[in-house]
Amino acid sequence: MGAEHATHAALVCHPHPLYGGTLHNKVVFHTMKALNHFGDPVLRFNFRGAGLSQGEHDHGNGELEEVRTALDWLDREFHLPLIVAGFSFGAAVGLRVACPDPRVSAVIGLGLPVSAIDDRVYDFEFLGNCAKPKLFVSGERDQFGPRAKLEGLVGALPEPKKLVLIAGADHFFAGRLRELREAIETWVTETRT
Repeated sequence: MGAEHATHAALVCHPHPLYGGTLHNKVVFHTMKALNHFGDPVLRFNFRGAGLSQGEHDHGNGELEEVRTALDWLDREFHLPLIVAGFSFGAAVGLRVACPDPRVSAVIGLGLPVSAIDDRVYDFEFLGNCAKPKLFVSGERDQFGPRAKLEGLVGALPEPKKLVLIAGADHFFAGRLRELREAIETWVTETRT
């Protein structure tokens, strides 16, 4: 739950469920803590087939509807502007729903998988129409988000936007979760002043 003075509510979407992604992922947890630092209520949930969630993975299709359902719940419960954050697969799905949704005031993409991962290829063209404040945080050594490709994508997006590359971090921000959290908290502070 959030504080009485909460100004936003947030949703955090986890990485790929077929590769161990759940709402308990460390990146998801630290993102939730960073957003909750401001007193905002934050919802994490398991996509279909992840953790104790029922159903089967739907390759990002049914998961889009799950993000919409989560946003509807947050809106009904809190009646606040929404922030959507997602890590890896969660960013590919969550931001696709969040960008056109007028209830969402800002988006956060973590470990954006801009290069193919096995047979998974994500299309981020939709971000080209997203004029909301956007934060992207990746590790400098992210094997699924090569720096040049990520910088090219973010550079072509409309303002406002910010890209933070965390030195020494890989896709999972191993050993660099504190820096991830600080990047989110700093950006939220900047966007709210």
